[in-house]
Amino acid sequence: MGKIFLVVPDAPIEDVVQLKSNRTLSSGGIRLGILDNSKANADHLLNLIIEGVKKEYKVDSVVIKRKPTSSRPATDQVLDELAKEADLVISAMAD
Repeated sequence: MGKIFLVVPDAPIEDVVQLKSNRTLSSGGIRLGILDNSKANADHLLNLIIEGVKKEYKVDSVVIKRKPTSSRPATDQVLDELAKEADLVISAMAD
């Protein structure tokens, strides 16, 4: 299986490399979670990312959650649902 690179725009690369996860991906496919921040064109960017991930990895499911507004954080309910339904979550902003 190929490597998955994390991009965390607010963290120095040295800190990102140190991140550890207590989850492992199954030998099957990825359960991919998407958090759309509701900014203009974020859905287009995320769809491109989804298609790119699907070209590189087996994806069993994609769950998409959308924040009602970009200026507010995602609710605990949305975050809990993503944590339960996805192996990894991608969020992106666009304008």
